[in-house]
Amino acid sequence: MIIFAIGQLGWSTLSGLINAWLVTFYLPTQGDIESGAVQFIQPGLVILGFLTILGLITALSRIFDAVTDPLIANLSDRSTNRRGRRIPFMQKAAVPLSVVTVLLFCAPVNAISSINVVWISVFILLFYLFMTMYCTPYNALISEFGKTQDDRMFISTAISLTFFAGTLVAYTPFAFSGMLREAAGYNWSYRICFIVIAVIACIAMLIPTFFLNEKEFVDTKPSNSNMFKSLSSTFKNKDFRVFVGSDIMYWIGLTLFQTGLPFFVKVSMQLDESYTMIFMGGMTILSAAFYPFVSGLVRKFGKKKLTIAGFLGLALAYLITAMIRFIALPGLVYGVLICVVAAFPMALLGIIPQSIVADVSEADGIETGENREGMFFAARTFAMKWGQSIAMLVFTSLAIIGTAQNKSANEITASSTGLTIVAFVAVAFCVLGAIILTAYNEKKVMKTISDSKNKDKE
Repeated sequence: MIIFAIGQLGWSTLSGLINAWLVTFYLPTQGDIESGAVQFIQPGLVILGFLTILGLITALSRIFDAVTDPLIANLSDRSTNRRGRRIPFMQKAAVPLSVVTVLLFCAPVNAISSINVVWISVFILLFYLFMTMYCTPYNALISEFGKTQDDRMFISTAISLTFFAGTLVAYTPFAFSGMLREAAGYNWSYRICFIVIAVIACIAMLIPTFFLNEKEFVDTKPSNSNMFKSLSSTFKNKDFRVFVGSDIMYWIGLTLFQTGLPFFVKVSMQLDESYTMIFMGGMTILSAAFYPFVSGLVRKFGKKKLTIAGFLGLALAYLITAMIRFIALPGLVYGVLICVVAAFPMALLGIIPQSIVADVSEADGIETGENREGMFFAARTFAMKWGQSIAMLVFTSLAIIGTAQNKSANEITASSTGLTIVAFVAVAFCVLGAIILTAYNEKKVMKTISDSKNKDKE
């Protein structure tokens, strides 16, 4: 299970590179340009007056991604490969995914050019294709490797830790690129970091494909359903529909926090932007410290109650963020308080939802006789991407309230008023997620699994 978790370290690192650097690299601020950054594509809101070229490319790539998720899931579920249904997909995707991630940041023309637009468009589509080829089969193995509830909680805990570790690795160019700046130039100082990180990520992704024999752990029959039938059958499951609705709220809330943190630090707390890494790192370490306790809490209280508690805890962290505008306290005090309050909910929400999907997919397989783990986790990934996309639209629309935006520039000018509204809206999404999850019938799902195991023992 530890070897399996290393794979998540790899793909989460590459995903973190795209999330942290695609916009930063291709939409440099005026300060970045003065430091030597090259503008590869036309800056500003040039698409219909409210969207950047990169924003349009990213939006279209998400649509493409939404199509490939169920397609790859179905191919994996139906696979009859002698090495298993999942590992072969992962092994074939690891190297291309790593290479494409680096090439995405290597636009060929060192000036504003339509060639660069085509280059970015092609490679971001390839990135999402290979990411799906690795992640969808990988996530399906959570329920297949996790034979018991304790195993599933252990796997969910381990991959949550490696996910956070990969995300932090993706931020390391902030620290190391400056050391290369004088010798390599502005853009190559980052590209060299990306290359090193991609090699590390590739090795991590390949480790489980070489050291784990899927057939030793998994004995399942391939699904016979085509993509549309499989996807339809997956969403016929009421408990899964409830979970997905709640999960979208979670990803909106989490993405608003991750996207908004640098702005909350600079604008609301009036602190230097370097505190963003300090707060994020501190919250991650504190959250990881709670991980060993989550499994015991699940055995005592159940997954549903703890996930609802996680939603409400995250809502409280946002409420504290909103209070910055109304209660005068030092910015550092608010930053520490928010990180401390958010750490435990992050631990709960980082571990338990993956295990819930595994439970629902196993129960569904028992009831229907079809093993569609890949499709269940693909649908969860789909919820994640929708939540992240909605959050980005919400943040960029609300954070600028009360400011005069320069439509020809790349910078987002956030206001204290806009950020306060963002925080209150995030509270609403988190509370809504908790309310939706109350309809999840955990007792029924767990009884189905328990009855099946007892029958097998007899």
